Amino acid sequence: MATLNIAVIPGDGIGGEVTPAALHVLEAVTRPAGVQLVATEHPWGCDYYRETGRMMASDALEQLRACDAIYLGAIGHPSVPDHVSVWELILPIRQRFEQYVNLRPMRLMPGVAGPLAGRTAADIDMVCIRENSEGEYAGVGGRVHRGTPHEVAQQTGVFTRMGIERVVRYAFEVAQRRPRRLLASATKSNALQHSMVLWDEVVDAVAPDYPDVTCRKYHVDALAARMVTHPQTLDVMVASNLFGDILTDLGAAVSGSLGVAPGANLNPTRRHPSMFEPIHGSAPDIAGRGIANPIGAIWAGALMLDHLGYPDLHDRVVAAVSQVLGDGHVRTPDLGGTATTRDMTAAIVAAL
Repeated sequence: MATLNIAVIPGDGIGGEVTPAALHVLEAVTRPAGVQLVATEHPWGCDYYRETGRMMASDALEQLRACDAIYLGAIGHPSVPDHVSVWELILPIRQRFEQYVNLRPMRLMPGVAGPLAGRTAADIDMVCIRENSEGEYAGVGGRVHRGTPHEVAQQTGVFTRMGIERVVRYAFEVAQRRPRRLLASATKSNALQHSMVLWDEVVDAVAPDYPDVTCRKYHVDALAARMVTHPQTLDVMVASNLFGDILTDLGAAVSGSLGVAPGANLNPTRRHPSMFEPIHGSAPDIAGRGIANPIGAIWAGALMLDHLGYPDLHDRVVAAVSQVLGDGHVRTPDLGGTATTRDMTAAIVAAL
């Protein structure tokens, strides 16, 4: 029997509810296939911060280094500033383990009523490849003259040719594997004359290596509008850290709910573990009520199985999710129903 060692960080809020749900589904699909999941849970997050002054243990990265993959539930609580929770847990993991690809599918599932009138599942099926290790979230900058009328804050985006090229090549390769072989590059080179001009130059340099992929450039604001007005014309998108972050939240919204959207933080070289998470936050307003939609977490787990070499199990999980949503009998409140987290999880396990 194959063994997958998974480091699990349920985190905060609904992370503690959707994570067990996702693991239950993953065990249901892996066990019959002769794959054993060994989950090691870590109690890191905002509760840990309030107790220790740290978001995770001082040797957390060393503990995580030996695992096959990292599964994250959600991070964030009103008692801890967001820049603390993100910069002391999520971003160190992404950067230290060179998880330079953030992959986020954005698909309108059968039976889900999206906010765009007249659009069906055939119209909305996109995936965003977001640069995940540098760009606007590189952490370079500072503040001076704090608390005075002359206070200045500077946040510097860091763009390297290597960093852009590796994520752009990954995006072209994803586009090659999809039927339409269509790639949209998000830019803003009309206003950002250094970073985005370099971005465009790298895209232009890489494109000839993939003659079977049609690549088009869009200013990011125009691309966001196109996701709403003409989503059927988009397939794979590649974007910088900040642009990709914004576009994928919009993509989740036009797909019907942030609760169904998964994310994968990938180290394509596999020298370090990759991390998988639903893209929703910790939702403290509904935490503890048992009504959180577990689909984003379950789908993120499916992406983890795909990355670890089990694409067939990924496909089975996504098919089960699609079947349950298409049947229309089980809906969590974010999808207009009254089902609980447990109800949705049980329905997906039954569909498997």
